[in-house]
Amino acid sequence: MKAILDHVGIAVQDIEQALAFYRDALGLEIEPAEEVASQRVRAHVIPTGEGALELLEATAPDSPIARYVAKRGPGIHHLTLRVADIGAALDDLRARGVRLIDEQPRPGAQSSLIAFIHPSSAHGVLVELKQNTQAPAPFALASHRLPWGNLELVSLHDGLFRLDGGGMFGMVPRTVWEAQASPDNRHRVLLGMRPLVVEADWGRLIIDCGVGDKMGVEQRDRYGLDRTRHLDHAFADVGLSSESVDLVLATHLHFDHIGGATVRERDVLKPRFPRARYLIRAAEWEEATHPHERSRASYRPDDFLPLNAAGVADFYDGDSEIRPGVRVVRTGGHCPEHQIVFLESAGKTAVFASDLIPTTAHIRDAWIMGFDLVPMETLAFKKRFIREAIDREYLIFFMHDPLVSAGYIREAQGRRYVEQVL
Repeated sequence: MKAILDHVGIAVQDIEQALAFYRDALGLEIEPAEEVASQRVRAHVIPTGEGALELLEATAPDSPIARYVAKRGPGIHHLTLRVADIGAALDDLRARGVRLIDEQPRPGAQSSLIAFIHPSSAHGVLVELKQNTQAPAPFALASHRLPWGNLELVSLHDGLFRLDGGGMFGMVPRTVWEAQASPDNRHRVLLGMRPLVVEADWGRLIIDCGVGDKMGVEQRDRYGLDRTRHLDHAFADVGLSSESVDLVLATHLHFDHIGGATVRERDVLKPRFPRARYLIRAAEWEEATHPHERSRASYRPDDFLPLNAAGVADFYDGDSEIRPGVRVVRTGGHCPEHQIVFLESAGKTAVFASDLIPTTAHIRDAWIMGFDLVPMETLAFKKRFIREAIDREYLIFFMHDPLVSAGYIREAQGRRYVEQVL
């Protein structure tokens, strides 16, 4: 067993005073708080390089942290050591006669499994073992319907895949981003693919359609593609099918957004949605059909050329209202013609943010993907948009978050967080 220091847990009595010291006096960045229901505690993680500090605030008077503070006062509560396999670690400790508080792992903060070692076996120190888990919670790939004025929004999914963590988080140091998205042994982070259906009296439109099933064995391995649950399952969960789609709207033509637009049948590529028209920004089509060295890996001709050959592709220019209540706005940055989709009805606005804000971790202005071709263009648009989204309470749909489909970006004490809705 190899254990690495993950963080030091600090019990606090007054969270505002603690934040005033660690954040304001020491200038440390504090991540959005996370409640751990099983421990009746609110955790505030402070990245400090290879390890972290974790301020622990009791959420109930009978919680372990509340009892600790009442008996001993605020201070260091425990040390957390990260292990690769917590089950094997507990087996090894039991074999050595180590006294355990937790005989079996249980859920902890940041999608982890945890177990505590009794202080009597650790020379008076409460030691927590932690294993970062890769699998999302069972509800993460559920389909959801959400009434939205005269529209109905249906959040779907096309399974899970993995991309390089450095590519997903760009200039953000790994010691910071891995607290939000734990990488596997190939340095890849887990991502979802979450197309969104818009239903209205004018028809049924799907925004993006995931990666599909055309990848070969080598590509599936490269991207850690998990097809246990995919778009067909998501459709069935809400009583829809590929045949029920009237329009397909592409935010851009990268393989993880439009790969599901075509299918291979007896070595013939054909549109996946047989009744649909495919709406594509004309300038994005030009980019996709004339890629360069930086963009070539993301554009796969089999995903989109068959659409034009079948006569089902409709091209449009510039920002426009695609259908009543559905409006596209170019952001650029990620690729030259990347766009987001505004969904407006009855005075409410939702936004399919695509790769402008791919996951909830990317709500910070400077958290920009290394994959973005023009990151400063992303930054300029993102700063304006997120400020507007907070002030006007836009509901944001996150294309690639493995756990959260949609939520509101909130801000408190200068720190942003997502209030999950779906």
